Amino acid sequence: MGVSAVQPVAIPLAEGDLRADLRGPSEARVLVLFAHGSGSSRFSRRNRSVADALEQDGMATLLVDLLTQAEEARDVRTGEFRFDVPLLGGRMVRVLDWARRHPELRHMALGCFGSSTGAAAALIAAAERPSLVQAVVSRGGRPDLAGDDVLGRVLAPTLLLVGDADPEGLDLNRRALRQLDGHAALEVIPGATHLFDEPGALEAVSRAASAWFSRYL
Repeated sequence: MGVSAVQPVAIPLAEGDLRADLRGPSEARVLVLFAHGSGSSRFSRRNRSVADALEQDGMATLLVDLLTQAEEARDVRTGEFRFDVPLLGGRMVRVLDWARRHPELRHMALGCFGSSTGAAAALIAAAERPSLVQAVVSRGGRPDLAGDDVLGRVLAPTLLLVGDADPEGLDLNRRALRQLDGHAALEVIPGATHLFDEPGALEAVSRAASAWFSRYL
């Protein structure tokens, strides 16, 4: 792929550029796109921890902000974009299309990793681009926000990771699991809350995500 350990990239849209960090080994044949949750960014400590683990297992990652700089500045004041799931899902689709056109990335198998509202965005992208997205992992996600009609169109194998100390998240993910028509699984991380800040929780997420992407990508 010819990329350095961390390569900042700009994904052009009519509304402005989306900023992203392309990371991973130059010989990687798998690219995992990260969709962050509400109010977060590509600098998310938790998602970077998972990305580190995937990269150690030979995968490349693309940590992308789904809002432009102008939108992020406005969202800090109003909060109007962070829960706009159709907007975020549409942006994820456009990032996928960009990756498929990119001369250094177009040969790579593509997966999506989403957290919080980013999980809904990843699933929308999987439903809209079934020929591109080959696996999805959600960490503490809100897959329900994608909508039952979208979940029913997701063909990519999907893993939902939820902490057992997050009862609301567990309930929402169990409901979403019933709507997913493709191969899907729910894995409960012992002792973890919604943010997976407990000792060993993120490591468990990283192991499960790496195993899932390795299996299907």
